[in-house]
Amino acid sequence: MAVTLKDVAKAAGVSTSAVSRTFTNGASVSAKTRKKVEQAATELGYEPSFIARSLTTRRTKLIGLISDNFHNPLFLEVFDLFTRTLQTKGWRPLLVNLSQEVDPTASLKMLRQYQVDGVIVASSTLPLAFSKTFKDANIPVVHSFGKFSSVPDVHVIGIDNTQSGRMAAEHFKKLGCKSVGFMGGPKHATSTKDRWRGFQEQLLQYPEISVSCSFATAYSFDAGRQRMQLNLAEHKKANLPDAYFCGDDVLSIGALSAINDAGFIVPDDIGILGLNDMEMAAWESINLTTIHQPIEQIIHSSVELIVALIEEPDRLPEARLFSTRIIERGTLPKLVGRNKNV
Repeated sequence: MAVTLKDVAKAAGVSTSAVSRTFTNGASVSAKTRKKVEQAATELGYEPSFIARSLTTRRTKLIGLISDNFHNPLFLEVFDLFTRTLQTKGWRPLLVNLSQEVDPTASLKMLRQYQVDGVIVASSTLPLAFSKTFKDANIPVVHSFGKFSSVPDVHVIGIDNTQSGRMAAEHFKKLGCKSVGFMGGPKHATSTKDRWRGFQEQLLQYPEISVSCSFATAYSFDAGRQRMQLNLAEHKKANLPDAYFCGDDVLSIGALSAINDAGFIVPDDIGILGLNDMEMAAWESINLTTIHQPIEQIIHSSVELIVALIEEPDRLPEARLFSTRIIERGTLPKLVGRNKNV
């Protein structure tokens, strides 16, 4: 039979409330009592029940972790970091896979049933209105990788996707490109819209550079490959863009596959710039030039903020942005030795 709190109290010669306080963070208990309780618990093999504790503290220590992009290998890295960071801090993630669902109603119902203490929406494609549904239901929520707003309705942590688009355009200008393309993810996705907007707006300053735009059906390898195959079919070799800015790394890897199969050489015939700097991007067989998104910092900041928000639910919404930078690898020419004022 499982060892109970009463068993520990009897072995330690203290009250059950003393045992409960010993295993409750911040509760008052003397050093002498704590030592006796911990010794008895060790000898008996006792582990405190989080379910029983939640009845007393009215907290489950569960954090709902929501995403709609499980097919993207980047999110294996994201969820690994999220789950380890939450668990290290004494919280437990409850994963919610939205797949193609964009209505938050079902998620809200399920998370209420599990009585989560807070919610992290880990998605660059879902609108902030999705996260606001949880806020309106009085559930603390942080939107990680969400759309930047100077006056946010919910807490947002991520990068400025519009600025990242501008960065890509400016990099192509420095490389001396005369024709460039944007290949984004789903057209409706907030990240796609913002990255394209920044890219397009920056290129308006350089009318000598022609620009084309296309959208894949998903942020996935297959969608990136299929979209690039269509793009290549629409151009003769002489009219190929000098380089493409792809909406993320997994799209870029799909695009690279299509380009190689078509017999073109990267970056001599076509250059590729991704976004995220996922682990696969650095693999020798891929060697993708990409815009680095500080994923680890975003995740640690998201966990820190959701815990603070649970303690202080009336905090005004804030947007925390992290800077990006270009990681030069092998799918674009290097700027080294070039005139960077071109």
